[in-house]
Amino acid sequence: MDQKLEKYLNKAEVLIEALPYIQRFNRKVIVVKYGGSAMVDEELKKRVIEDVTLLKLVGFKPIIVHGGGKDISKMVNRLGMEPKFVNGLRVTDEETIEIAEMVLGKVNKSLVQLVESLGVRAIGISGKDGALLKVNKKYADGEDIGFVGDIKQVNTEIIWDLLEKDFIPIVCPIGLDDDYQTYNINADDAACAIAQAMQAEKLAFLTDIEGVYKDPKDPETLISELTVSEAESLIEDGYIGGGMLPKLQNCIDAINSGVSRVHILDGRIPHCLLLEIFTNKGIGTAILKDDGSRFYHGE
Repeated sequence: MDQKLEKYLNKAEVLIEALPYIQRFNRKVIVVKYGGSAMVDEELKKRVIEDVTLLKLVGFKPIIVHGGGKDISKMVNRLGMEPKFVNGLRVTDEETIEIAEMVLGKVNKSLVQLVESLGVRAIGISGKDGALLKVNKKYADGEDIGFVGDIKQVNTEIIWDLLEKDFIPIVCPIGLDDDYQTYNINADDAACAIAQAMQAEKLAFLTDIEGVYKDPKDPETLISELTVSEAESLIEDGYIGGGMLPKLQNCIDAINSGVSRVHILDGRIPHCLLLEIFTNKGIGTAILKDDGSRFYHGE
């Protein structure tokens, strides 16, 4: 067969493989938590936004929730301050919350700009807008860590309005408490709370790891699919540690609150979202309900 023709036929096969997934998730909400290296590397950033834009154009209803921790730390250092963390949570005093809000606002609008440049409409909103994210003060094992919020309520009306008017909502994780004080929110927590409140079909975390491993030192032990019970067993048996522990707990909570499926993906892989969602094999770890249907059947 002519090589050129074969190349086009391979493209057609890829599109056909994606068809059942496109049919299954048409008009469904997908929340993408955007963070890690994919936010710092300009080329990767563009690829992620291309993926989200494509999801929108084939009928998904994507929502982006972004972090900006690396940029915040950079700005804190530049101003001669020292970033402090307790149990992975940033200690946020009055000065730091101002810096965080400023930096996250800049990140938010740069993502809006990228989406708009691809011909799709986007609106960047802060958790302050329309009381989108209402919070209580969050403590780290009883320790006061400043203006860090724990989400108690999500105003889904705003997000539904934007989706129905054909915008991609891009959410900045800053919220207000009952006294209208500004709080910084962990972006993973914000993505989870929004996915739960929207009863999303999917929640995808873009991270700097390939997925969940049975043994983090052995790349062969990457787990493609994991039920909630299996994930809880891994935690109980001590296989999960470090930053993966709260992330996996967030995934379990999201599934238990009605999100159909959660994906942990390596954002350093170009087009990781498309590879995970539209192919039989997938590339990260998908977490599903105990009675959820398994998608991947290997190759």
